Amino acid sequence: MKPKAVVLTSGGLDSTTCIAVAIDAGYEVVGLTFDYGQRHRVELEAAERVRQYYGLRSHHLVQMGIFERLGGSALTDDLLEVPKADSTQEIADEIPATYVPARNLVFLAYATAIAEAVGALDIFIGVNALDYSGYPDCRPEFIEAFTQTANLATKAGVEGGDLRIHCPLIDLSKAEIIKLGQSLAAPYHLTHSCYDPDADGRSCGHCDSCLLRLKGFNEAGTTDPIPYLGQGAA
Repeated sequence: MKPKAVVLTSGGLDSTTCIAVAIDAGYEVVGLTFDYGQRHRVELEAAERVRQYYGLRSHHLVQMGIFERLGGSALTDDLLEVPKADSTQEIADEIPATYVPARNLVFLAYATAIAEAVGALDIFIGVNALDYSGYPDCRPEFIEAFTQTANLATKAGVEGGDLRIHCPLIDLSKAEIIKLGQSLAAPYHLTHSCYDPDADGRSCGHCDSCLLRLKGFNEAGTTDPIPYLGQGAA
């Protein structure tokens, strides 16, 4: 039997690449998607498309209304605007308004619980420390600290199970991520990354996520297969 791995999947480019990497490494993927009241809810549809593409037999959709009720992020609070720009060079250095308070900390806690329940010692998450928008919960220091905590807090860890958090994209540029995914036939045409899509689910082309994605495809020498309202300069 293949070992199981819990893979956090949002329907985006990075998480879909992680699924492809985990499958290529010989794991049986247990998908984990969060509905946390995000304004770009179309990503949940993308996550389901990706699940169907890979034929994942086990996939958990976790409903989390707390982020929507608390607000504090442009992704969960309609009163806050999603930052827009015409170039990745215009992306601000500070932690952006699209940061969701401690989101990956919460998500990984859920993933750890699910992993222990299904007998998995491996979790994959698509955090990236290079082409990212300044989120503190995407840094290697956070992943290392969480891994230590998870092994202290779980039966599997205490009994020597050695829970592992895999971050195969953490040191890659967006172009390198795309090339990796393409080499593994990742279905990027089914994915969604935009923080502020229109009613038809078309990407805006100007939020941080769109700009970084478009820049990645451009530097990878290929074309992004999803529809955009505007192309956004890299």
